[in-house]
Amino acid sequence: MPTFPTLQRRTWLGAAALAIGTLTGTVALAQQPAYPTKPIKVVVPFAPGGATDVLARVLAEKMAAGLGQPLVIDNKPGAAGIIGTDAVAKAAPDGYTIVLGLSNSLLTNQFLYEKLPYDPQRDLALVYQIAIAPLVLVAHPSVPVATGPELLKYAAANKGKVAYGSYGTGAYPHLAGAYMSLTQNADMSHVAYRGEAPMVQDLIGGQIQMAYASALVAKPHIDAGKLKALGVTGERRMGILPNVPTLAEQGMTDEAYRVAGWLAFAAPAGTPPAILERLAAEVRKAVQLPDVAQRIAGMGFEAKASSPAEFKAAYMKERPVWERLIKQSGAKLD
Repeated sequence: MPTFPTLQRRTWLGAAALAIGTLTGTVALAQQPAYPTKPIKVVVPFAPGGATDVLARVLAEKMAAGLGQPLVIDNKPGAAGIIGTDAVAKAAPDGYTIVLGLSNSLLTNQFLYEKLPYDPQRDLALVYQIAIAPLVLVAHPSVPVATGPELLKYAAANKGKVAYGSYGTGAYPHLAGAYMSLTQNADMSHVAYRGEAPMVQDLIGGQIQMAYASALVAKPHIDAGKLKALGVTGERRMGILPNVPTLAEQGMTDEAYRVAGWLAFAAPAGTPPAILERLAAEVRKAVQLPDVAQRIAGMGFEAKASSPAEFKAAYMKERPVWERLIKQSGAKLD
C-alpha cells in the first residue's frame, strides 16, 4: 500500500500534468490564427450584371466591414451554375472560398443532370439562405384570362395551342409549366431560351402565351400593359407587386405552385462549423441592414433570417418536392 508521501507526490504530479496540459491547450488555441486573415473569394456562378451578381456585390461590401477582410467577387458562369459551384465544391474547406448560388445549382441540378461533377449534399456545406425568389406568372394580353385558375381552364380547353417559355430546361419556369400541362392534359409546348430577357421579349411579341418571370424583369412590362400578371408563386405576395395574389390564394395549392427558388451561400464540405457560423452571422447582419433589405425587396425577393442549421432543415424539406417536379417534367440532361 503506498505511503502518504507517495500518494502526496502522485497527487502533485497529477496536478502538475493537468496544469501543463491546460496551459499547452491554451497556448495552442491562442496560436490558431483568427478567421479571416486574408480576403475571401465569393464565387458567383453566373455572368456579371444579373440579380445574383448584384446581390453578391451588395452583401460583399457590407460583410467586409464585420469580417475585417475584403470579399472578392469571382464570376464563373456556365452550365446552369455548375462550373462555378463545382469550383467551390473542390476548393479547400478553410472558409476562404464560398459560393453565392441559386437553388438550381445547389439543389435541383442533382436530379436534372446525369453527370453532375459534384454532389451538393456530399461536397458542399450550407451556410445561409439569403432570400426566397418567387416568380410571377405572366401572360400575353391576348390570352383571355385574368387569374391562374382561368389560365388552367384556358390551357385545357385549347389543347396543344398554348406555348410557355423558360430560361432553361429544368429551371422552375419549365418545371411549373410542365406540371400545369400534365395536370390539365393540355399538351402545352415548352420553349427554352438562353436567358430571361429573350423569353420575356418573345412573350411580349406573342410568340409564346405565358411564362414565369422575375418581378425585376416583368414589372416594367406589367406596368406598361404589355404583360398581364396572373399570380405569384410561393407562400406570400411580393412586396414589389402587392396587388397580385399568390397562386395558392387563388386555389392553386399544389406544391408545384407553392415552392419558390432561392439564393444562398454555401462553402466546401469540411469547412469548420465555427467558420460557417461566423460567415452566417455576418450575412445575417448585412441582410438586416435597411438599405440591403430594401434592395432585396426591390428585386422581388423575400429576405430570410437563416443559419446553417435552419438552411439545412429547409433544404431537406424542399428536396423531395423538387425531385418529384423534375421527374414529372421528364427533363434530363447530360
